[in-house]
Amino acid sequence: MPLDAKVQAILNVGKSLARPPVELQTPEEARAERAEMMARFVPMPEYADVRVADRTIGAAGREIGVRVFAPESGGSAPVVVFFHGGGWVAGTLETHDPYCRALAKEAGVVVVSVDFRLAPEHKFPAGLEDCLAATEWVMAHAGELGGDASRVIVGGDSAGGTLATVVALLLRDKGVTGLAGQILLYPTTAYYDPPTASYLENAEGYGLTRKGMIWFWDHYLNDKREAADFRVAPLLATSLAGLPRAFVVTAEYDVLRDEGQAYAKRMAEAGVEVTEVFAEGMNHGFAASANEFPFLPQAKEMLRRVAEWVKVGR
Repeated sequence: MPLDAKVQAILNVGKSLARPPVELQTPEEARAERAEMMARFVPMPEYADVRVADRTIGAAGREIGVRVFAPESGGSAPVVVFFHGGGWVAGTLETHDPYCRALAKEAGVVVVSVDFRLAPEHKFPAGLEDCLAATEWVMAHAGELGGDASRVIVGGDSAGGTLATVVALLLRDKGVTGLAGQILLYPTTAYYDPPTASYLENAEGYGLTRKGMIWFWDHYLNDKREAADFRVAPLLATSLAGLPRAFVVTAEYDVLRDEGQAYAKRMAEAGVEVTEVFAEGMNHGFAASANEFPFLPQAKEMLRRVAEWVKVGR
């Protein structure tokens, strides 16, 4: 179907600001642009009662910052360890704060958003190491956060979805049991070369571009040879068997569409319980990015579906 009119309107606003595309920016400029966008964000009053606290956790011999979002309802709740998008370079706790608040309330979960190290200052695998260490810490200390250690889920969008997939794989390979699920919003699961059909069809004009993804990859990796590592491109993992159930979202007008669908298919073929949702008329970022999520009915509906999926697994 055609690109949704509201998505096009949001893209038009971005064009009117006449900012250079991300591939022509420095990492510092890309982060500053997102910080400016968040400064203009109007908080959603329906999620004002979510309790939010920043803290650090000691994991794997280092301090890792996290932001904890807890619903007002008492008792022991499932925990979602969330990894933000932003191409491993430009996202922050702030850029995904609205989504994490909404997820905490709608799903009745404790959300632990991880402030992992960013590239290019900290290239692969630094950010991944932070995400894995933070997840293992949460699985051991969920009770301190008002959460249930037997119901820990990993989740993320875009590059954060990549980190979530790989954390799940690494925990499986380490023999760690108890991970209860994966929330994967349009994840990056493969390198950009060779390009998929969606990389070519959606290369320009829909927000995230092929050139933009190349820019992110070039900042993330130390060397292109790392693209052969499944911790970089999880579609290369030898087996996807034994992973926890997954909720996978892909968008029609997204360069990452095909690889996300391929990962969902491979998990299902390996016996993993997969709920796959294809968002027609939507682009990359629609479900969790603060510049789109608060304004799109489809994003709110996707949030509801994620929340219902979490609740069914209780």
